[in-house]
Amino acid sequence: MSSPPSYITANALSEYLLQPPSTRPSIAIIDVRDDDHVGGHIYTSTHVPSSTLDYRIPELVRTLSEKDMVVFHCALSQQRGPTAARRYVRERVRLLERKSDAAPVAGPGVEDSKADLGSDSLDSGAVCQKVYILDGGFVKWQEKYGRDTRLTEAYAPDIWVDYS
Repeated sequence: MSSPPSYITANALSEYLLQPPSTRPSIAIIDVRDDDHVGGHIYTSTHVPSSTLDYRIPELVRTLSEKDMVVFHCALSQQRGPTAARRYVRERVRLLERKSDAAPVAGPGVEDSKADLGSDSLDSGAVCQKVYILDGGFVKWQEKYGRDTRLTEAYAPDIWVDYS
């Protein structure tokens, strides 16, 4: 029903973020670092610690339903970021199935409501959503874009000296 999340490079994400708001897709960036959420963050990202995902994922699915893209990341995007992205996709599919099971059949000659929903929308007016994992996480992001104030906020380069 829904494809698993794929990876997006820092270069590709930065290109999206630098497009004029009127022409770029609507993007949500979810930073799931925990107590390692220091040294900066991607501009406009939302911090949702991985330790809170059990109760935050359903909320995220609802609040981000109109976004074209949702990008998850942690420090390296090896465990927490990919896990969060997969959990988000699973919950989104679960809510889609529940919503489509509850929808009435429209009548003769009309496709059943499951087909009308599409694989990635929560209601018939929602957009098709792509879910990504930031390749290399914030560690790779900060190597290239840490000092770029258009893309990174609260950057503290001294924290990242050992990661370069």
